Amino acid sequence: MAAFHEIRFPVDIALGSRGGPTRLTQVVTLASGRETRNARWAHSRRRYDAGYGIKTLDALHQVVAFFEERRGRLHGFRWRDRLDCQSCAPSAAPTPLDQVLGEGDGIRTAFQLTRTYGGAHAPYRRDIVKPVAGTVRVAVAGTEAVAGLAFECDPATGIVAFLPGHVPAPGAAVTAGFQFDVPVRFDTDALDIDLSAFAAGAIPSIPLIEILP
Repeated sequence: MAAFHEIRFPVDIALGSRGGPTRLTQVVTLASGRETRNARWAHSRRRYDAGYGIKTLDALHQVVAFFEERRGRLHGFRWRDRLDCQSCAPSAAPTPLDQVLGEGDGIRTAFQLTRTYGGAHAPYRRDIVKPVAGTVRVAVAGTEAVAGLAFECDPATGIVAFLPGHVPAPGAAVTAGFQFDVPVRFDTDALDIDLSAFAAGAIPSIPLIEILP
C-alpha cells in the first residue's frame, strides 16, 4: 500500500534543482479569432527536477538510495522548495500575522494552515499540509497564542487545533506564520543513469511531482 514517508529529500541536493508550479488551462480559439479560456485544474501542481542539484557521484549515490527506499513512485516524501517554503517572503522571518486561516465562532477548534498568493484580482489560497515542526506561530485577534498551551499543530496535516479554554471567540481573526515542505513523489519508476556521461558533466533527470491533498 502506498504511504507517505515523513522524511525530507536531501536539502543540499534540492537547493540546486529546478521547477515550480504548473496549471492546466484549456484555450479555444473561435472563428473570429477571439479566445475562450477555462481552468481545468482548481489548484496548481508543482513539478521539480532534482537532477540539476547532483554534482558528485556521492550525491548521486545518496539519491539512488533515497529512490530505492521510496520504491520509485510508490511512497511520497517531503521536498524543500527554496523559493516558496514559508508564509512570508524568502528574505523575511515568519510572524504569527502572516496568513489568515479563518475567523473564530466560539465553537470551531480546528483550522487548516493556508498560504494566499496575490490579492488584487483573484487571490489563490493553497492548503499547507506539511509544515515544519516547531516553526508554526499562531495569533488570535492579533495576539500570539502559546504553542502547546493554547494550540497544537500536526506537522503531518497542517491542522491547527486549539485546546480547551483557548477556542477563538466569535469574530476573532486566526492567523499564522510557518515554514513548510511540499509533499511530492518521484515521477518515474526508473533512473536511467549513464555514469560515463555523468562523469563528463551530464546531469541525470530525476523528476518529482507534487501530491495534492
